[in-house]
Amino acid sequence: MSILTSAKGALKSAAPAFLLEAARDLKHSNERLPGHEAYTSFVRGKSGLEIGGPTLWLFRYKIPIYQSAAALDGVNFSTNTIWEGDIGAKAGRYAYYKGKAGRQFISEAGDLSKIKDQSYDFLISSHCLEHVANPILAVKEWKRVVKPGGVMLLFLPDKACNFDRRREFTTFEHLMSDYEKGTPETDMTHLDEILEKHDYTLDAHSGGPEKFRARALDNFTNRCLHHHVFNLDLLKKIFDFAGIETLRREEIAESFAIVGRV
Repeated sequence: MSILTSAKGALKSAAPAFLLEAARDLKHSNERLPGHEAYTSFVRGKSGLEIGGPTLWLFRYKIPIYQSAAALDGVNFSTNTIWEGDIGAKAGRYAYYKGKAGRQFISEAGDLSKIKDQSYDFLISSHCLEHVANPILAVKEWKRVVKPGGVMLLFLPDKACNFDRRREFTTFEHLMSDYEKGTPETDMTHLDEILEKHDYTLDAHSGGPEKFRARALDNFTNRCLHHHVFNLDLLKKIFDFAGIETLRREEIAESFAIVGRV
């Protein structure tokens, strides 16, 4: 079974159970990215928070974050998402790896008011920030809940490998405008651009232009849209503005990875 075939199944499966099967059947828990220690060293034996997970992408990266962390809580915007399925029955419990569970928060990515300042040693988010309408606001909020000296690990899609490939990279000036205006998650500024440039040949789950448009118009409920398109330079500018020291940034597994110290 390929990782891509498994990812398709994720849309129809409860996330915690699916990830447990991925760890067992695909044996990704025994594979390692060359140089993975550069990431796992930041989380080993420490307590963290994941925004928008648990995520199959961490298995694809072959970085044993879930295996290495001492504890991990999670944040999702709803008790029912297209990625995790219905987590309503398990609200309050964040099952992210075999035999490991933390606390599940239901909150917007840019509003972690349920969490106290400096609560965690690290924060991780994979393929999530692109779904957030106000990324700078979110990153600053994420920084707030990380202890001084702690780290933030972000993974975002490389547009060259997905349905955003025809779109331009978002500028930092645009993100600053969103931040200064207080752009909310209901924002649909980029809808026309997305509909015009979406590459349906690289989106097997879109259902075609009409179904995709209907889903896009209901984005506040499903959060499927990629509001912005990121690259490593843009991510570093966000970190610089938020007062986060960039420690590492690179391309891995069709994604951009950046690590920063708070």
